[in-house]
Amino acid sequence: MAGKRIRVLIVDDSAFMRKVLQSILTADPEMDVCGEARDGREAIAQNDALNPDVITMDINMPHMDGLQATEVIMSKNPRPIVIVSSESRDGADITLKALELGAIDFVAKPSSGVDLDMNSVREELGKKLKMAAKVRVVRTAVRSNLQKEIAGSAPRIEPSARPAVQTPSSGLVAKANGKFPVVVIASSTGGPATLMKLAPCFPRDFPGAVILVQHMPGTFTSQFGQQLGEISQIKIKDAEQGEILQPSTFYVCPGSHHLRITPTGRITLDDGPRISGYRPCADITMETAAAFAGPMTIGVVLTGMGSDGTNGVQKIKSSGGHVIAQDENTSVIFGMNAEAIKTGCVDQVLPIESVFAGIEKRVLYVFGAARVGAL
Repeated sequence: MAGKRIRVLIVDDSAFMRKVLQSILTADPEMDVCGEARDGREAIAQNDALNPDVITMDINMPHMDGLQATEVIMSKNPRPIVIVSSESRDGADITLKALELGAIDFVAKPSSGVDLDMNSVREELGKKLKMAAKVRVVRTAVRSNLQKEIAGSAPRIEPSARPAVQTPSSGLVAKANGKFPVVVIASSTGGPATLMKLAPCFPRDFPGAVILVQHMPGTFTSQFGQQLGEISQIKIKDAEQGEILQPSTFYVCPGSHHLRITPTGRITLDDGPRISGYRPCADITMETAAAFAGPMTIGVVLTGMGSDGTNGVQKIKSSGGHVIAQDENTSVIFGMNAEAIKTGCVDQVLPIESVFAGIEKRVLYVFGAARVGAL
């Protein structure tokens, strides 16, 4: 976008909030407000007429809400969309659905026009709109077809081809000194829609523990875990302080805490300062998982802004583990995964549809190695 001002379409049913957002955006020399819309129907029409670079989308509007508008826009004439929403529980649910439909990111809506509120959101909104304007958007399936797409998206190894993976209690774990595979997934921008494709691929009896570190406020992660659980076979739960890591469980790290694995396989959570700019920080989870599981650690770095996971994948690799990065073509933002690849520690670069097959193949390998005493 160098040399070209970013054209923003503001969608909100509140005239006051449209004015607030316009004042924020027009104060930025890199952005212009090209139009406004009062509801979802106007948003669709204005998107077609104005071809904005990016859209700010309210959720609760009359006639057609932001979720419906996002679905139509992303399925017919896709455009980068940033949801501007409250962080209430209900707001989290709807906002996450919009992200599943292809919205790029979200910003917590200011509660009033007080200068302090404006200053608290100005930098975040500007940064996310500028980032979203650079995203190469594609048409996404409408929500009614989402489940079908998810169910058939990833290649699966048939049960006959993975006998060792079928039964966690088969004795293979014991041959690996009591350890089992630990998969740590790191994701940020674009993660919710991507994870809605990946999480359902894990079978109920997956013989490893899965830990998700998604950059997302704490008010959203619990709700997101519930949504993943509705479409997945594997048990999905919020990670809890002091619980012992178990196979066949998919843990969601609270967005307000860092997650570490102790040498005895216990989860610890802390709400300390950001680490390298992140909380939760995937590096910390990956590094401690590698110390616990060694060569049975699998790191997965998905779409996202920044470089979180870069140190973690190096630790996993030095511990004999395996690292997978999502490829550029299926990423909303080729950032975290691109930085991980630059370290030289990534073993496979795969489209999201093939990531689970890569995980499953590595699990088969480590159990086979354990069986012959190579681990």
